[in-house]
Amino acid sequence: MSDGPPPPIHLPRPPALSHGFVSLAWGVVLGAYVWIGLLGIGVSHGTSVVFGIIAAVAIFFYIRLYGDEPLRRRRSR
Repeated sequence: MSDGPPPPIHLPRPPALSHGFVSLAWGVVLGAYVWIGLLGIGVSHGTSVVFGIIAAVAIFFYIRLYGDEPLRRRRSR
């Protein structure tokens, strides 16, 4: 027999992902989007692959360099 309601369940914290991994994921997903979009509008397969890879690498480096928020410094009193 229990005396009361069960204790609340603590939800697990999501995993901490590095900024490089997040940049890579964005680059791959958006590069694939460019590749599929180019195929959808009738560009040849080879050209769409090249532009998809170039877009993925450019997006990766852009997000890697400019996507991270700088840390705020604590004000000293």
